[in-house]
This record gives sequence, structure tokens and C-alpha cells, in this order.
Amino acid sequence: MFSDFLLEPYLRLAFAVLMGGLIGLDRAYRGRAAGFRTHILVCLASCLLMVMSDFQWANIPTQYEGMVRIDPARMAQGIMTGIGFLGAGAMMQDKQTVRGLTTAASIWITAAIGLVIGAGFYGAAVIAALLTLITLSIFNRLINLLPLRHYAMLVMRFSRKQYWSETKVKAMLAEHKMVVSNFSFKLNGNNLAYQMTIRTDNLDEYSHVVDVLMASEHVKAFSLRPMGD
Repeated sequence: MFSDFLLEPYLRLAFAVLMGGLIGLDRAYRGRAAGFRTHILVCLASCLLMVMSDFQWANIPTQYEGMVRIDPARMAQGIMTGIGFLGAGAMMQDKQTVRGLTTAASIWITAAIGLVIGAGFYGAAVIAALLTLITLSIFNRLINLLPLRHYAMLVMRFSRKQYWSETKVKAMLAEHKMVVSNFSFKLNGNNLAYQMTIRTDNLDEYSHVVDVLMASEHVKAFSLRPMGD
């Protein structure tokens, strides 16, 4: 019993480093800000706090053991609430585009895996880590193979004297099999700006639209930003 008490907390902490590192490697490989070290620290911190909650009975005097009630679930609730702030920091909002949702979710599941390890459920932690890696890597490749709709934000700027009408813009995009929604106008002095959300089933069409806009003398400036996580 004494040897188990000495070794078990450290085994859980080491295992948390391993599981967090596996998920962090995928995020680091994809160039995300929250990568290898971040996921290790998240998993390790969650595990450490759960281990402290799980083994705090060892510091309770024998005569008070019947009076003290330990509830590890409260520690888990506090950790998952606090990890939300770290996840929020991984997300960025740029006008109508929100990025970093997948990274924030990976941080959240990594914290949950750390809690599971801290509670001593190694098998559940391994299965959860494997399912997380499958979701982040294999499912990501599967999505690229499926005929999904791809969305992007298109902003075009013209001179007030020389500009394309809304009809012409939509017709040009329709030629490239794109559907337009949320079309808006903005006039600032002598500059006219169009902002719209476009949708296509073929990502290659984005480059074709860029070629058309680059070749036009009427288009003063434009930006085309894919929307995704």
C-alpha cells in the first residue's frame, strides 16, 4: 500500500505528459499557436490538480477520516471552467470569421483527459486520446475527400466612377460556380466596396476568381479569405 501511494501519483503525471504530448504533436504539426508544449502543460496541470484531490485523504489525520468528505468532481468542475479562458485565447475573431475553434476544443479535451488520468482511469485516457487524434488527423483528411461546401469572404473595392454592378459581380462568380450571400455595399468618398460571402464546391475556383480580379483594371483592391477552423 505504501509503495503504491509513492508511485501512483507520479505514474499518473508521467502518463499525462505522454497523452498531452501526443495531441500536441498534431496541433504543432499543423502550425497552431497552442501546440506541443501547451497541450502537455494543460494535461499535466489538470492531472496534477486531480491527483491532489484524489490523494488528499493521505494528509487527513486518522481521527478525522470519518468527518471529512472529499468530492473530486468539484475540482474537475473548477478546472474545466478555468480551461475555458485558455480556449478562448486560442480563438480569433476577424469580422465575420472565427478561427481557432478546433484548437480550443483540443485544449478542452486535453484537460478532460488529464482529469481522467488524475483519477486513475488509464484505459479511458488512452481511448480518449486515440479518438482525439483520429478526429484531428484522419477525420481531417476524410473531410477533404468529401464533396463539402467551402465558404469564403470576398471584399472588392472600386472607384466611384468605374465599378462593377452587383449583377456583374454575381454573374462573374456564377461563371465559376459560386453562390453569393450576404452582399453588402459601402461607399467611402470616391471608393465603393462590396463585401459578400461566397460558396463553392471546388476550392480551385478561388484561384480562378483571383485571376479574373487581377486582370481587371476596374478592381482597385480585393481580399478573398476562406472561412474555416
